[in-house]
Amino acid sequence: MSHQHVPVAASRRTRLLLTALLAPVLLATVVGGLLLRAPDDDAPRLETMAPGSSVAEVTVTAIDPDATDMAQLAARTADGDEVEVHAPPEYLPEIEVGDAVRVIVLPTADLAGAPPGTPTHVFVDFVRGPPMLLLAGVMAVLVVAVARLRGAAALLGLGLSLAGLAWFTLPALIAGRPAAAVAVVSATGIMVVVLYLVHGFSARTSTALVGTVVGILLTAGIGAWATGATHLTGLGGENSLDLLQLAPGMSLSGVLLCGLVLAGLGVLNDVTITQASAVWELRASSPTASRREVFARAMRIGRDHIASTVYTVAFAYVGAALPLVLLVAMSDRAVLDVLSAGEVAEEIVRTLVGSIGLVLAIPVTTALGALVAGPGSLASADDVVEDREAVEV
Repeated sequence: MSHQHVPVAASRRTRLLLTALLAPVLLATVVGGLLLRAPDDDAPRLETMAPGSSVAEVTVTAIDPDATDMAQLAARTADGDEVEVHAPPEYLPEIEVGDAVRVIVLPTADLAGAPPGTPTHVFVDFVRGPPMLLLAGVMAVLVVAVARLRGAAALLGLGLSLAGLAWFTLPALIAGRPAAAVAVVSATGIMVVVLYLVHGFSARTSTALVGTVVGILLTAGIGAWATGATHLTGLGGENSLDLLQLAPGMSLSGVLLCGLVLAGLGVLNDVTITQASAVWELRASSPTASRREVFARAMRIGRDHIASTVYTVAFAYVGAALPLVLLVAMSDRAVLDVLSAGEVAEEIVRTLVGSIGLVLAIPVTTALGALVAGPGSLASADDVVEDREAVEV
């Protein structure tokens, strides 16, 4: 048994419509990026070590949690020298002999007047680079092996997105640029690159991009209102005061808003490209169906997607903020008081706003896809691809 696959080709009028919708968006993104870009020399620098000190990697050779002095660890350097290391007591249960750890090597001059035997090495953290690189390598190999060229394109898109955040978004926020504008420009620029790089240039991809941009704008707008209405200041985080000290012009509530938009970007991209693909496949299987029928069928898929996506987003935030959730569970305050407290409220508002943006993006993308892939959008008979593979019934 053989069957035909009827490709869906957008008409010239439809392509012009999509171009008219996206051209101003792309132009505004480029212009906004140029206007909001902060000079590199304006960025403050966080000094984490005293002058003259350095960071080294050592291997733990012995542990003495009951040491009366400050030398709880004995370690060996890369040159084979034996050194004593001071480690905070809360880390000692986690350290084992043979662990590679990072230490700060203090200059001898800083220890003048210190008690005899004071170690010159201070524990900073574990060395996590090798296992993290291994995980990244395994993920990259699996992505390419399963998704092939599209998987490789997705990895490239991820790398370019992170580079864009480091080059544009972070400097702009540090310089105190308007956070809502920075968030929209960053998110839109990332989605333009990722969608076209991974899914190719087509009317279907452009439809998903329009739906994604609408979702970004809705999320940014609702987020701006929500952070103001709930008086989220961004001061609840443990690093907030450090940020204010280093960059007084930075708006922490703006940083919160930008993070709110970026946090849901991956899931937003997923739902819009999935809905656009669903519309295209439904049109290919039902060439004569009306736009209303295709929209209704695609929304049945979209409703299932909404149901799964909402709790996916919620559980993702709960997992990321699990220590905070545990503190809430142990609090002696009323539940409503705890949930409306600054840091907890930030996570709740982030979840709610992100979910609202996702839910609204699905019908927008579906409706636009049904409009683009109308009954007259099928390719001509000369372009039909014969599928010669036998299908066992």
